[in-house]
Amino acid sequence: MKTWRKLGLGITAAVLLAAIVACGNNTNSGAAANSGAAADKSSANNGKITVNIATGGAPKPFSYVNDKNELDGYDIQVVKAIFEGLPQYEVKLEKTEFPSIFAGLDSDRYQIGANNFASNAERREKYNYSDPIFKNQFVIAVAEDRGDINSFADLEGKTTEVSPSVNYTVALENYNKSTAKTPVNLKYTDAEMAVTLQNVESGVSDFNLIDAAMLQLYIKEFGLKLKAIPLSQEDTDRIGVPYSYLILSKGGNSDQLLQDVNGRIKALIEDGTVSKLSEAYLNGDFAPEVQ
Repeated sequence: MKTWRKLGLGITAAVLLAAIVACGNNTNSGAAANSGAAADKSSANNGKITVNIATGGAPKPFSYVNDKNELDGYDIQVVKAIFEGLPQYEVKLEKTEFPSIFAGLDSDRYQIGANNFASNAERREKYNYSDPIFKNQFVIAVAEDRGDINSFADLEGKTTEVSPSVNYTVALENYNKSTAKTPVNLKYTDAEMAVTLQNVESGVSDFNLIDAAMLQLYIKEFGLKLKAIPLSQEDTDRIGVPYSYLILSKGGNSDQLLQDVNGRIKALIEDGTVSKLSEAYLNGDFAPEVQ
């Protein structure tokens, strides 16, 4: 009986010892697996800093989805050229609703917005601006047979379709508040620019404020019977500085990112890359001066 007891105790001890060893081995294996996973993650990032770039996918030709279902456009190609020379960053492009670009920059979900952004004082308080990537020329688009619109003053009482928050819309809103005796009738819309310009052609609306390069592209692509009314310097100043930029969040390592981006913009202007992209996407050289 004692012998069986001893034998039973011996078997129990052996089982417990095996279990302890097994647990120990599992713990080590788990640690090794976790370590391997961490190494894989580190290896996948290659030590690069991720930069999330948001665009609204409109207006064309600055940002759009092409026939291959890829993000394309002048701003998109400039961004790609910038980061081709910054191997320390890993870039992720994302299409989102236009207002969501700002919300994402505010939360640092996005580090850069690329959407033909003009400058205004309110935005400069919240975001960093890159050096200019495009030099604008603003015009008023009207139907070919219109002769009654030649300046901002002639826009009073007229109707236009506008997108919320863009520089032209802000300029017209400010004009209504500060100057207009008869406010410009602003109809807010999310329609594509082609539709908005077709409505100008047909007389549904009276005019549209737009970049000269963009207007010429749409006239050519859609055969629109529109003409461009150049703006005076005073009226141009109402819209803002005649450049467009990338805008950056002020979170994280934004100062270094801004410095790196601006260095590349300068290099791409100097080596002619920006001019080539402008010719390809805008049918003209709208490269800004080196800052």
